[in-house]
Amino acid sequence: MKNKIFSVIAAAVCLVACDLNYTPLSKLSPESFFSNESELQAFSNQFYSDLTIGGFDEISDMLTKNQLTDEIIGNRSVPNSGGGWSFTALRNYNTLIEYSVNCPDEKVRTQYIALARFFRANFYFEKVKRFGDVPWYDKQLGSEDPDLYKARDSREFVMDKVIEDLDFAIANLPDKKDLYRVTKWTALALKSRACLFEGTFRKYHAGKSTLETLSADAKPYTYYLELSAAASEEIMNTSGYSIFKGNGKATAYRDLFLGDPETGNAFAEEIILARDYNKALNILHNSTFFTIGNYGNQSMTRKMACSYLMADGTRYTDQEGWQTKSFKDETKNRDPRMEQSIRIPGYKRIDGTEELAPNFTQVITGYQPIKYMLGLNADCDRYSVSYQDLHIYRYAEILLNYAEAKAELGTITQSDIDRSIKLLRDRVGMPNMNLTEALAHPDPYLLAAETGYPNVAGDPMEGAILEIRRERAIELFDEDVRHTDLIRWRNGQAYNHKFLGFYVANAEGQHDLDGNGTIDVWFYNGEAPAASAIPTGCVIRKIDEQAYFTEKTHGYVVANPHVDGKWDDEKDYYYPVPINERSLNPNLTQNKNWDDGLGK
Repeated sequence: MKNKIFSVIAAAVCLVACDLNYTPLSKLSPESFFSNESELQAFSNQFYSDLTIGGFDEISDMLTKNQLTDEIIGNRSVPNSGGGWSFTALRNYNTLIEYSVNCPDEKVRTQYIALARFFRANFYFEKVKRFGDVPWYDKQLGSEDPDLYKARDSREFVMDKVIEDLDFAIANLPDKKDLYRVTKWTALALKSRACLFEGTFRKYHAGKSTLETLSADAKPYTYYLELSAAASEEIMNTSGYSIFKGNGKATAYRDLFLGDPETGNAFAEEIILARDYNKALNILHNSTFFTIGNYGNQSMTRKMACSYLMADGTRYTDQEGWQTKSFKDETKNRDPRMEQSIRIPGYKRIDGTEELAPNFTQVITGYQPIKYMLGLNADCDRYSVSYQDLHIYRYAEILLNYAEAKAELGTITQSDIDRSIKLLRDRVGMPNMNLTEALAHPDPYLLAAETGYPNVAGDPMEGAILEIRRERAIELFDEDVRHTDLIRWRNGQAYNHKFLGFYVANAEGQHDLDGNGTIDVWFYNGEAPAASAIPTGCVIRKIDEQAYFTEKTHGYVVANPHVDGKWDDEKDYYYPVPINERSLNPNLTQNKNWDDGLGK
């Protein structure tokens, strides 16, 4: 049987404290435990639940739902407690490191210290993303330890420690690939991700309030980008990971997120680390139920839909009349990842025979996602019955990290594109990115304030950076990376534009969205159509109550028309420190422009 990361955790869990300064009584004392590999593994199994699973963008400009998050609409406030500040997990990592001396086998001891340091690095990377400066602890704290009341350590110091931990993990973790356990390759993947974040954050936030605490001699953004590129390249050159090709370009990208049809196991050639789910053991999740629209009406936005290239590699937004093309016309001859990510004309559910158009009871923009949705025969349309593994790190991200780091450094070459972006496009049969063309003709759509990345304008590499960001948005669509990307690129203003759907020339009346001869949706004003008049399978929606358009009776579908984004560039790139933490420790300062009534 596989080594389950959700295995029942041994009695060692009894040793886990609930906070930084409390150690509960247990049948087993730390002094008598951690003496062999079995005990170290049993204690460390719990660490895996601390990792964020890829999938399901909750905060994004490329996906929207029927209820926008507090981050987007500006409803965040300073919490009394919680708010992502908990340090409980950190104590567990430091506990293992401290008591690993009980294990006489040096090789085993070093490996599990490396594992704990990987998780500590991941913990602090997430804290830095969320809060900026945070107090660094590399030991367990007793109730009388003065460090309980220390100030926040600088971002510079903490990131140095993160890299130090990762380098130790890379040097001492096993190099044998493992879908469900952290290896050398997982540590390199985290280094690739964390250093790309830090490098681009420092580049695009330079001179802004978000980096005010950095000293004048802080490491430049290039330092982190070089580390990211190097970590990515080591994986590319020596790990043996590759891009999953499956049964060919028509389905490979879609199938990657469904896993093995029989077991649901992730595909080991591309997936560096996954969370293991198992139908037989009743270890399940909600991917199909969520994706099908039974929760939140998850919907792709027009901004994302227009980002997909044409199948020949040209830009959709260079097409004549692209602004007002119908749904069935705008989805023709596009990057195959579009039809493997949303319903387009001709879509059939896996194992199904019926052509299905976007269903306006399940989607609010018209662009209906299908990623992560198992086939009909899997019988997973209900709550908490999906069983395929979910990804934490995959090789495609490493390729994208490599390309972006090189572009942001200004050193990218066509050869770099050929060994990164090209591999992703080869999977679906798309032409390769041409660096010379990208640099010569940056995409106006991707430079525009409403649809792109205006702060890239003027960079000598702007065309390359824009195309790599396009590729990242498409390849990693709905994998819970978009919000983090917008944060590091200082592009939170993307949330302050209405989230739109497809274009409808004349909304009122019946619509055959996919052109197959059947009526899919009926938009109406006034009285609802008589039940006897509604075609079989047709969804009815009342204009300005259940469906909204930019020009009332025509134009683009509008999601959440009565709610506006309120992103504040002066405070929203960080979360606030909870009030209770600041009350207990007066040395903790609050993040800028978050008012908790306690002063600085």
